[in-house]
Amino acid sequence: MNMQTKERIRCRIALPATIAGALTVAALSTGSTVFLGAALMVWALMLSGFLGVWWAARTLTLTVRLTETTVQRGEEVILEVALKYGGVIPVAPPLVEIAAGPDRPAQTMKLNGRPGREQLLRLNFHAAHVGVTTPGVKRVEIRDLLGMFTVEKLPKIQGKELIVLPLPFDVGELTYAAGESGTESMARASEDITSPSDVRAYQTGDAMKKIHWKLSMRKQELMVRRFEAPVMPDALVLLDCSQPPRTADEDAQLDLRDALLETAASVMQQNIQTDHPAKLPIHGDHPIELDKGMGMPVILEALSRVDFFAPDKFDRMLMLEMRRMRKVGCTIVVSARLNSRMVEVMVAMRRMGPYLRLYYVTFNPDDPAKLPLISKLQSAGVEVCYVTPVQL
Repeated sequence: MNMQTKERIRCRIALPATIAGALTVAALSTGSTVFLGAALMVWALMLSGFLGVWWAARTLTLTVRLTETTVQRGEEVILEVALKYGGVIPVAPPLVEIAAGPDRPAQTMKLNGRPGREQLLRLNFHAAHVGVTTPGVKRVEIRDLLGMFTVEKLPKIQGKELIVLPLPFDVGELTYAAGESGTESMARASEDITSPSDVRAYQTGDAMKKIHWKLSMRKQELMVRRFEAPVMPDALVLLDCSQPPRTADEDAQLDLRDALLETAASVMQQNIQTDHPAKLPIHGDHPIELDKGMGMPVILEALSRVDFFAPDKFDRMLMLEMRRMRKVGCTIVVSARLNSRMVEVMVAMRRMGPYLRLYYVTFNPDDPAKLPLISKLQSAGVEVCYVTPVQL
C-alpha cells in the first residue's frame, strides 16, 4: 500500500553558519585564501547537506504490505516495508519507526543509506491479542551526514486492516430448560389442536382429530387444520461489553478481553452443531445482534471489533435482556466481573424458566470475596464455569 505523507523539517545550522560567517569575515578582512577556502568548505557542506536531504525526501517512496490481513490470536504475520529514494549526495541511513499495533510499542529501525536502490524490511509480528489494527510505518527520518538538516515524513496510512480473530475452545454442550428440547417442542406442536394457523382441504392420511368439522359442514367438504411449524428454543449469549476490571498489568487487561471474546465465540461455535437458534447481542457505540445463521467467519470478525466501551453497566444490560426470557431455553452470561446486583438479576432470569450458565472470566477463581455470590447462584440452579485467561 502506498502512502501519502506529511513533512516536518528541522535545521541545526546555528553553529556551522556562525563558523562559516566568521571565516568569511576573516577572509574578507585579511584577504587570506586559507580563511576563504575554509569558509567555502563549510558553506559547501551546508549546501550539500540541504540538497541531499531535500532530494532524498522529494523522491522517497514507501510501500507497506501485510502477508495476511486476517489471522487468529497466537499466529504470526509478516509486515513488509519497501523504501526507496533518489539522489547522488550521500545522506545518513534513514530511520523508520514501525507501528505494530496498540498493544505493543513502536520500534525504530535503521536502513542502509543507498540512494536509488530499494531497501526491504521484513518484520514478524506475533498476533498476541484479539482486535483490529493497522500495522505500518509511523515515521521516516532522513538526515544529512552531519545532522544539520532533518526531514521527518509522517505517513498517512491508507492500507488494509489486520484483523486478529478470537481462538475458540471446546465448551460443554448447552442444556435447555426442562420441556424445551427440540423433540418435545415438535411433539407438542404437532398434537396441539387448539392453535391452528390455517386450514386446507382434506388429504388421504390426515388424522381425524385435525378435521375442522364446523367448517367442513359449512363448505360441504372435509377441511383440516394446519399448524405452525415448531420453533426450536433459542440460546441467548450475553457478553459483558463494558471495560473489564482494572489490573496492574496492561497485558493482563488485554488477556481478560481476549478470554471474554473467545468464550462468547466458543459458545456460538458449539451451538452451530445443534438445531437451536442462537443470538449474541453486542452493546456499545455500534450495537449489533449476531445470529448463528451469519456463520462463524462473520461472528468472529464482529467479535474482534468489540471495543469494550459499552456505556451501560452490565447488570443494566442484563435487566434489559430479561424481556426475552419467556422465549429462550438457555441463557449464557459471559463476564469478567461479578457483583450482588448481577447475581440478583441472574437468579431472577433462572426463575423465569430458561437454563442459565455463567462463564466467569477471572485470574483468581478462589477469591473469597466472590465465593458467597457463586454459592447463591448455584443454589438458584445457575451453572457457574470458570475461564482463566491464557497468553499465546
